[in-house]
Amino acid sequence: MDTPLRDKSYFDERATKEMATHLPQVQRDTRETMAFACRILAMTEQEAGLAGQISVRSERPGAYWTLRFGLGFDEATPDDFIEVDRDLNTLSGQGMANPATRFHLWVYEARPDVNSIIHTHSPWATVLATARQPLVISQMDMTPLHNDCAFLGEWPGVPIADQEGVIISEALGDKRAIILAHHGYLTAGKSCQEATYLSVYLERAARLQVRAQAAFGPLTPVDDTLAAEAHDYLLKPSIVNATFDYWSRQTQGIAPLTTTR
Repeated sequence: MDTPLRDKSYFDERATKEMATHLPQVQRDTRETMAFACRILAMTEQEAGLAGQISVRSERPGAYWTLRFGLGFDEATPDDFIEVDRDLNTLSGQGMANPATRFHLWVYEARPDVNSIIHTHSPWATVLATARQPLVISQMDMTPLHNDCAFLGEWPGVPIADQEGVIISEALGDKRAIILAHHGYLTAGKSCQEATYLSVYLERAARLQVRAQAAFGPLTPVDDTLAAEAHDYLLKPSIVNATFDYWSRQTQGIAPLTTTR
């Protein structure tokens, strides 16, 4: 072709505008969104008994919504979420919070940009945590975590007290995710959709890393400039929300084929 090659920024701007038009976000309330997030985590095999946690910052200062303790991700419904204060007293709904969600308070306090937190002991990310290995961004699907996944090399113990919240929030810093050695992982998103999106991609990234290292040894990171570009593109809200909506549909099973002919 003799047509001059256009700069990638042209296509990026065009795609962003078209996605805003053609990928409208499904409107749900907080608890419905959280219920779908839990079902997505269960669908991607990220449950770990009752160890998994999800929370969303409440409009009430110093409070957040979380799944009542005693339920697994796979059985969560919108009615199963409770609002708790900074001392984990239940303000709305019935039940108690998982005592280990206390460290979420410290993350919310340190990070005004964070509105949702997910913590699980998922299989593949926990392999990295068990081996005390940070994430290596070596493939495109890992790039949403590029320069956005911290690493805490020492386990502070079961996070039911204040000290663990200080340690974890400081180790997270300004990142959106963290691998917790001997423990699991945490994602911190601007929305519940973003925290879920990062959780699924972090677990996928860990699986890729473990398998590739086992087969081929040390991995080569993606070029920093290209990884940063992919990070920003793949974290566009339109992509994040459309992906969340797709996964939400998946949790309800495959719809039968229909035709208008």
